[in-house]
Amino acid sequence: MNFPGNLPGFSRFRGPVAAVALLAFGGSLSGCVMPPSDDPVALAAYKEANDPLEGFNRAIFGFNEGTDILLFRPAAEIYRGVVPNPIRNGIRNFLRNLRSPLTIANELLQADWDGAEVATKRFLINTTVGIGGVLDVAADHDLPYKAEDFGQTLAVWGVPEGPYLVLPLLGPSNFRDTTGIAAEAFGDPVNLWAANTDRDAIPIGRAVAGALDARASLIEPIDDMRRNSLDYYASLRSLYRQNRISEINDGQAGTSASPEFPEFPEFPEDDAPPVENPGGVSKSSTP
Repeated sequence: MNFPGNLPGFSRFRGPVAAVALLAFGGSLSGCVMPPSDDPVALAAYKEANDPLEGFNRAIFGFNEGTDILLFRPAAEIYRGVVPNPIRNGIRNFLRNLRSPLTIANELLQADWDGAEVATKRFLINTTVGIGGVLDVAADHDLPYKAEDFGQTLAVWGVPEGPYLVLPLLGPSNFRDTTGIAAEAFGDPVNLWAANTDRDAIPIGRAVAGALDARASLIEPIDDMRRNSLDYYASLRSLYRQNRISEINDGQAGTSASPEFPEFPEFPEDDAPPVENPGGVSKSSTP
């Protein structure tokens, strides 16, 4: 399931899966691509892609594609066909609201006080007036939704992104974002509560609902991208990096909104021009 960006609604499984991916990488050194030493143009392209593990990543990408075509896309079509749009919107709002404590924490860790204030107000309003978050009442009061994750926080702190990495089932990532995924998987208040009360079905149900809703929102865009890309793997890699740069910069600093990929639970909605090395990117915030 190669989504062109992060999907924290599905990321409750991301910590364990990321660990499996890194272990697999440790035994898959044959998948590493050596940088060209005698061709300046090829070397520049190699650095731009930031994908020294391309052989390994393409193998995981192929597995994800097969799983998506055989399982996730058909399930998403059924979900979209059976569940009415108002109910899907309610599910999306509810999943976003469940993630609000993590968003607030990351805003604070980034010293984005305005963002933390907005996220806190959204959580309080939608949890109460919005019936547990099913209704996004806060959006009608000029409190827009914005997802923040620990991968973005690490970027704001100056942590380099590291090599591009494709995770089993979860798709595009990098070493920095994979670290963030693992940290959030084990630090999410909902997950901690479920683990301490033997309610393991709750994180699983949450992940499945988020994945279905996300995939249903992207049926046509992903189909178009598959048809029109000369190299779908490379196109997805580029789009992922653009989306993450835009998220890290809160859609500013030269970014532009993407008209092709709609916003849905915890999935990046913005595109940005590609850069050579996003590395640690500083996020601006209003004091």
